[in-house]
Amino acid sequence: MTDDILFEQRGFAGVVTLNRPKALNALNHPMVTALAAKLTEWAGDDSIRHVVLTGPGEKAFCAGGDIRKIYDMKLAGEAGLPEFFRDEYLLNAQIKAFSKPYISVIDGIVMGGGVGLSAHGSHRVGTEFTMFAMPETGIGFFPDVGGTYFLPRMPRFTGTYCAMSAGRLKQADAYETGVLTHTIHRDGVEQLLKALETSDDVDGAIEACAVDAGASELMKQADLVEAAFSAGSVSAIMEQLDASGHEFAAKTAAAIRSKSPTSVHLAFEQMRRGASLDFNGCMKLEYRIVSQVLQGHDFFEGVRAVLVDKDHAPKWQPDQLDQVDSADLQAYFEEPTTGDLPLT
Repeated sequence: MTDDILFEQRGFAGVVTLNRPKALNALNHPMVTALAAKLTEWAGDDSIRHVVLTGPGEKAFCAGGDIRKIYDMKLAGEAGLPEFFRDEYLLNAQIKAFSKPYISVIDGIVMGGGVGLSAHGSHRVGTEFTMFAMPETGIGFFPDVGGTYFLPRMPRFTGTYCAMSAGRLKQADAYETGVLTHTIHRDGVEQLLKALETSDDVDGAIEACAVDAGASELMKQADLVEAAFSAGSVSAIMEQLDASGHEFAAKTAAAIRSKSPTSVHLAFEQMRRGASLDFNGCMKLEYRIVSQVLQGHDFFEGVRAVLVDKDHAPKWQPDQLDQVDSADLQAYFEEPTTGDLPLT
């Protein structure tokens, strides 16, 4: 058992603690397999009425997956790169289908893999320090861990905005777009955790601690976001943003142009396809995409630029949005030679 993730029963609650605060509680493969096994155990334990997921430290709930490990494996010529993602995606589906209340108490950064651990549970409770993002296009990746399902279902194309631009959402933004189901103050977290130990009335315990998050700055731009990101292609979205004349639109366009062009196109197509798929269909699609991404250039170049050399000057191939070939893109959505993710 890894010390990077801790499990204990406290009263009615099965409590999961992500225990890598120095690494911003980033998710690694042993944590994925340990959580999957424990959820299977707790699903059949009548003394566990609900599961509570927390991340210690004041900076992050979980800032993503341990992608540096994937980079190092690639550099060392190690086999088995898709296995982490396969097991992570199966865990995401397990959380989505979990039969008991599953409450994530989010305090700080929640990105990538951390979103996959929380977004598919029944309750997502975030403090005023919540900062949500799916930043994958900035490292040559794509918004995975179930982003194919939940992002297209966010209101007024805000999820497509997040997917393509890596836009960051604060507490009120996350609540108004459905990323969070409830909002609390950081100083109410301990009260909430105690209440969940002593009561099996999950909704009552959360409501007793809930606060008003205030107005969402993102949703003030909802008309602009919807007008742009409902367009039928990446080029049409960029034209809408460029023509807007609005500062928010200009910043969003600049952000998108700084990302991997291939990743931006992948994210757009992913949102379009995911809108009509069920959850397991979305996870199978993500496994197809990641199997192809791991054979390409941009992901490893993005990790190098952001996490290894930290020069923040990735050399994308291709390096312009209008250079991405639609035929090349189609390969990302085809079944891998090793087979699809084993979900029905």
